[in-house]
Amino acid sequence: MSLAPVSADAAHPAPARLVIATRESRLALWQAHHVRDRLRELYPACNVELLGMTTVGDQVLDRSLNEIGGKGLFTKELEVALADGRADLAVHSLKDVPMELPEGFELAAVMRREDPRDAFVSVRFATLDSLPQGARVGTSSLRRAAQLTERRPDLQILPLRGNLDTRLGKLDRGEYDAIVLAAAGLKRLGLAERIREILPPTASLPAPGQGALGIEVLASRPDIRAWLAPLADRRTWLEVTAERSVSRALGGSCRIPLAAYAVVQPDGLLKLEALLATDGRVRRAAVNTPAAVDAVRGPGREGEGADYEAAEALGERAAIGLR
Repeated sequence: MSLAPVSADAAHPAPARLVIATRESRLALWQAHHVRDRLRELYPACNVELLGMTTVGDQVLDRSLNEIGGKGLFTKELEVALADGRADLAVHSLKDVPMELPEGFELAAVMRREDPRDAFVSVRFATLDSLPQGARVGTSSLRRAAQLTERRPDLQILPLRGNLDTRLGKLDRGEYDAIVLAAAGLKRLGLAERIREILPPTASLPAPGQGALGIEVLASRPDIRAWLAPLADRRTWLEVTAERSVSRALGGSCRIPLAAYAVVQPDGLLKLEALLATDGRVRRAAVNTPAAVDAVRGPGREGEGADYEAAEALGERAAIGLR
């Protein structure tokens, strides 16, 4: 099934009511409110409501995600709400969405993403390189841990779970010398001043889909997919399609240290960098599409699927280079 977005049309008149399923962390609620506000702008007569939920991924904080079931733990309860009709759409941080959705569900829109890079956060130290030998760095990500260890093998990389405020609180109490977080979450919550250093992709290649919001719906609801089409950002969707294709091809989950970052270049070529850390080795791949993709054209145009197929193929090529 193509990942390309579709357009709203006359067959689907404006909705009267929409319910958004969301996790109840402060960041998740910001994301849901952002989508709600966009929908209210598009459909002023529509009553858009939020259904807040707590997922297993939010509840179990004493073990890493790879030990308790992976990324699906952040989406399962929201998908149940979609299936039983309590909600019409679910808003996710795309990097938390499994590469393969359960049967009957699909991504209806990928919105324009915030800063996809990682952020170095510390009370006492200004940069990653200024950390003293043996400093304690917290992260919940195997991907980040592998790249931190490659760059600074002298550091102590310690597990760090919890929502954004919980993680910052642990740092402020002195449990860590520094932590690494997604820059997008900090910026969305007005906490950009906590960032001491933005880590460039050369230092910490992002996770597939990092910084982007994905909206999930039932595959049997083309009306909702059509209503959400104006929220989709074609450039971001092409980029994350390539990134997620790498992970899909490698059976990716939070159980393997995998990174992928794609950018549409000024000449229209889609460039993808990917990284896989296994058996103590960090392998990298960099590939481009052979021809330019159209990252500007709106959804619903004839032939739009070809660019998304090219993005998927690009990710598969990168995966081959990482094996």
